[in-house]
Amino acid sequence: MLDRMRSSPGVQKLMGLALGFFFGFLLQKGAVCNYEVIMDQLLLRDFTVIKVIFTAIATGMVGVYAMRAAGLVSLHKKPGSVGASIPGPLIFGLGFGLLGYCPGTAVGAIGHGALDALVGGLVGITLGAGLYAVAFPWLDRHVLNVGDFGDRTLIDVLGPRYPWAVIVAAVTVIIAGLGMLEYIGY
Repeated sequence: MLDRMRSSPGVQKLMGLALGFFFGFLLQKGAVCNYEVIMDQLLLRDFTVIKVIFTAIATGMVGVYAMRAAGLVSLHKKPGSVGASIPGPLIFGLGFGLLGYCPGTAVGAIGHGALDALVGGLVGITLGAGLYAVAFPWLDRHVLNVGDFGDRTLIDVLGPRYPWAVIVAAVTVIIAGLGMLEYIGY
């Protein structure tokens, strides 16, 4: 069944659309598409966004490796580099700080009618994607491959023979951190 789903572009698009709507719904329910919540996170007054992100990381780690262990998925790791890992987050952070939305939360905010996300977010996403597409050949030759560190993940670095030990340790740290935020009232 999974092979048939993977080989059908129509099913892929329908699943992508359905999962995108579901993801947007969850972003809305988690309040992370709310401009005030995002700005309060950036000002370290409300940690809702961090809670949602770290919950997703823990869930994703367990889910992906459980599906991998069951033979349902295989990992296709992309190689990384310093040249790709430094400028991208800096540009992302600049846009996030200026607009108050990341691309995902901007689209979610557009879904509930936020005009600032529609004008600033959609225009920013479109211009940014266009500029990146135009600049990609130059960036690929001169920036993106500088300091190549291959396709190693944290699990590869810390213990590829025992991925569940790394996952359990990471999830334990995340749960402890989330518990601490709740305890101190954030």
